[in-house]
Amino acid sequence: MKKNIVWLIGLLAAMSHSALADDVAIKRTLNKMGIETENIHPSPIVGLSTVITSQGLVYVTEDGKYLLEGPIYDLSGQMPVNVTNQILAKKIEAMSDQMIIFKAPEEKYVVTVFTDVTCGYCKKFHQDIAEYNKKGISIRYLAFTRNGLHHESAKTMTSIWCSANRQKALTDAFKGEAISPIEKCKTVDIAAQFNIGHMLGINGTPAMVLEDGTVIPGYMTADDLVKGLEKLKKKS
Repeated sequence: MKKNIVWLIGLLAAMSHSALADDVAIKRTLNKMGIETENIHPSPIVGLSTVITSQGLVYVTEDGKYLLEGPIYDLSGQMPVNVTNQILAKKIEAMSDQMIIFKAPEEKYVVTVFTDVTCGYCKKFHQDIAEYNKKGISIRYLAFTRNGLHHESAKTMTSIWCSANRQKALTDAFKGEAISPIEKCKTVDIAAQFNIGHMLGINGTPAMVLEDGTVIPGYMTADDLVKGLEKLKKKS
């Protein structure tokens, strides 16, 4: 029994050392390309590591020689599941304190929406916020400046997210009212919100992200969104 335990400890130590060596090889390769790695962990595919970088999520072979970009799908269920976006959904959850939340009184679903106050369909979406809430859908907003982080709209979005009353500031902005300028605040990082949207492949607004990381681009009425959510729930 004692010999078995010693053997197991030795095996685990060897595996740990191998994993660390793989991580070093991956980091070295990406650093040469000017890409900083935030996190490395095994992927669902043997021989590939999931690497979260400063520029998005990629998959790299354990020897650091080959890189794959794009989603991985799990085909074992009734419908394909985007495993890549499931990982990124966890990063979204980590930003919950930065969200502007309109919570449904009787919550059935939670949808994160990347929005831009200069976007016409985002305005239309927000005008229907009471309908989404009435249908049991809580809406959590994150900022996504379609014209980039150096556009004037990014300053407006920063002012909204840094406001003492974010809900009111966002609603006022969609009504076309002036927003008191606030250059920055410690609790909000508009760039980080934008970057997560970019990692998810979002390039327009509004863009809805479900709890499992599924991305639904564009505007949908409350009725259509509920139908879609119910359909996805039945298939899961």
